[in-house]
Amino acid sequence: MDFWNDERGSGPSEVREFQAETRMLLDIVARSLYSEKEVFIRELISNASDALEKLRYVRLTEPDSLSTRSAESPLEIHIATDKLANTFTIQDTGVGMTREEVRT
Repeated sequence: MDFWNDERGSGPSEVREFQAETRMLLDIVARSLYSEKEVFIRELISNASDALEKLRYVRLTEPDSLSTRSAESPLEIHIATDKLANTFTIQDTGVGMTREEVRT
């Protein structure tokens, strides 16, 4: 499995917008599950860590299935903020999700 050249990480980025109802539902869930913002951020970082762990596991168990880039890239989590846009971004170099996994 080539995690860098299959649909998980190849091609241009695709921006997906939530519908208004979905945003409201997400807000309700986030508020009920995560009363403090830091807990929510910690969960996102934990998800990034899981993606790195999955790639590390594949490197050990199925090394021939990886591209050179996947096999040699460092396992990293990057966190960036943009005060003007009022956003923060968490990005990892681990295994991502297929388009189908994102939709379901």
